Amino acid sequence: MHVPDHFLDPAVTTTTAAVALIGVSAASWQVRQSAPAHRLGFAAAVTGFVFAAQMVNYAVLPGTSGHFLGAALAAALLGPWLGLLCVTVVLAVQALVFADGGLTALGTNVTLMAVVGVAVACAAGAVPARLLGRPAPRTAAGLGAALSVPAAALVFSGLYAVGGTVPVATGGMAASMLGVHALIGVGEAVITVAVLSLVMAVAPGLAAVDARPSAPAGAGRGALGVAGAGLLCATVLSAVASSAPDGLEAVALAYSFADAAAPHAFADAVLAGYGETAGLPVALAGVLGLALTGVLAAGALRALTAGRAAPARI
Repeated sequence: MHVPDHFLDPAVTTTTAAVALIGVSAASWQVRQSAPAHRLGFAAAVTGFVFAAQMVNYAVLPGTSGHFLGAALAAALLGPWLGLLCVTVVLAVQALVFADGGLTALGTNVTLMAVVGVAVACAAGAVPARLLGRPAPRTAAGLGAALSVPAAALVFSGLYAVGGTVPVATGGMAASMLGVHALIGVGEAVITVAVLSLVMAVAPGLAAVDARPSAPAGAGRGALGVAGAGLLCATVLSAVASSAPDGLEAVALAYSFADAAAPHAFADAVLAGYGETAGLPVALAGVLGLALTGVLAAGALRALTAGRAAPARI
């Protein structure tokens, strides 16, 4: 659900940019105060995985696909603040290097996929423990994932109703967005629970939602497991991904506002379209993107936590 430039008017785009800036600033402050330094390598691996997994579109309806969002998984593995920053790094690299998601719409995409995605995932994920009276990390993460995607779609629909650049029947458009993204949310939940289960198996206690004691070597094992899953997505699954329009693109085509998108400023870049523009193999673009997002996340998080003494787990 990468919003391109010019779907929304400047007032709405500016407002979402401000919301994104507030969310990222709050998350940066929280990470600066308390993110555990020994888990930053794991956070970088999670960031790379989210990038790679987003490349794998899967069919949800005839002529319509969906892709992983990643906010719920990042929050489950890393906690909400660290998770929000990692998804933001992915979205920034996609917009600036791969021409995926508008430049002026970057704040909108961060608001929808990082801020709203993490907030809804965490709020929904708290429900199973209250109902069951005990921790239920997989159930919580799956529910949060399933609801985070349609919630982001619903927020986009509200933003479009306020400041869409092409008049549409907003009620019908919102219903279509909610319906298709509810189906995409099922895939989101399956992927989230699968990766969380992998981490809980190879590194007990490492995931933020796993209350078990964490072994000292757990962060390294968890990072290797997640990095391996990311490489599988980037090199194998991306090659067999659905080429059908994703949920937002399909709805935009159905409601005749797809042509409102402005051309991307970096549409001719070497890695634009994940290598399609330059004729590069999608697997190569995927590996480069996975590595770049991981390195940038590691550098940003290390800079945030530099010089801080003995942080506690978040």
